[in-house]
Amino acid sequence: MDKVVRMSSEKVVIFSKSSCCLSYAVQVLFQDLGVHPTVHEIDKDPDCREIEKALMRLGCSTPVPAIFVGGKLVGSTNEVMSMHLSGSLVPLVKPFQASLC
Repeated sequence: MDKVVRMSSEKVVIFSKSSCCLSYAVQVLFQDLGVHPTVHEIDKDPDCREIEKALMRLGCSTPVPAIFVGGKLVGSTNEVMSMHLSGSLVPLVKPFQASLC
């Protein structure tokens, strides 16, 4: 669990698996919003099973994708897309947008 908390403390983090198309869709959404998330593909980590269990204990409905913003769990694809459609995602990630200079 400590490893997941440490990994998720970065600005915008997506826990993913290399074959997960939903994780890819969320990653593209963030990039379109000017945010460059850190993506942890847990299937390439030797602690994959422990990371999945820790994500579930933290409140993720499914292990991947699990999205954290500012160290706080936002949820999975459904929550992120709902926030985007309601207009609440952009203000949440605004502090993490890359400078366009």
